[in-house]
Amino acid sequence: MQGIVGACKVALTQAKACSIQTGFLMRIGVDLGGTKIEGILLNDDGSIAEKIRIDTPTQKYQATLDSVCTVVQRLQSQASPRLTVGIGTPGALALPCELMKNCNSICLNGQALKKDLESALGYTIRMENDANCFALSEAHYGAGADAHVVFGVILGTGTGGGIVVNKQLLKGPNSITGEWGHNAIPVSVRSLIAEDRLCYCGRSNCIETVLSGRGLKQTYFEKTGEQLEATGIAELAASGNPHAQDCLQLYYQLLARCLATVINLLDPDIIVLGGGLSNIRDLYSAVPKYLPEFVFTDVIRTKIVPPSFGDASGARGAACLWPSM
Repeated sequence: MQGIVGACKVALTQAKACSIQTGFLMRIGVDLGGTKIEGILLNDDGSIAEKIRIDTPTQKYQATLDSVCTVVQRLQSQASPRLTVGIGTPGALALPCELMKNCNSICLNGQALKKDLESALGYTIRMENDANCFALSEAHYGAGADAHVVFGVILGTGTGGGIVVNKQLLKGPNSITGEWGHNAIPVSVRSLIAEDRLCYCGRSNCIETVLSGRGLKQTYFEKTGEQLEATGIAELAASGNPHAQDCLQLYYQLLARCLATVINLLDPDIIVLGGGLSNIRDLYSAVPKYLPEFVFTDVIRTKIVPPSFGDASGARGAACLWPSM
């Protein structure tokens, strides 16, 4: 453990003395990602008093556990009394056994992460998947701060979502609220892809198979016969390559048709897009143009917007798993 502490690279966003003496109530949020672990002290006004970021130990569960505890303990040492702790993870807890599932950091799968962290720290924490934390962050302090109903979408390695109503995260009895990426694609979407797509979850034609980075890569391959990562496709399109531009136009149609099902069911005030693909700027002008054919209303008032915090939303939203007062 001591070696991990010594290796921590601590980035202070404000002077330490200021973080202790502002008078704001603070909470700890930790984003446990596949490549980095980021922890913050979040003030009640949404400002970050302190930030710590370290590399995630590759495929080593105990080392990952120790690293998260180290980050939390370093942050706890900056304030008194003890602060609440929220953790955002790349997967979810399977109920009722409370073992991790669907983590792209595969060493976490099948592990009792929440219980192990609570045993190591000696107190209760709260834990949610990264999509829920993203939605909370944007609903409390970001693009959805003035909205009644916020749907937060992750478009990256996977495709997920979280729903926040009146600043409260919606959670159901199965802990799968917002898992939009594993709904089946609409029939109208199936007609736009060349063949059925197998999802890692074992089902075919999940929304994730067309809207994730892997989905965009597969669409490009079907159209060109070439293998190219999502970032490369976006860069080619920006440079004027007609094949990449056609591929992105198809992606916008796919996204619009899948989001139309969310609007028809949930009718959110705002949809905030996160994840790597949310950085494609044309999404926000192109997708709304394809919505009217599939949304059951004459005037669509739901806004589709980029995130305020990008990959910084995870830790901020994790802190928001606890009330500020």
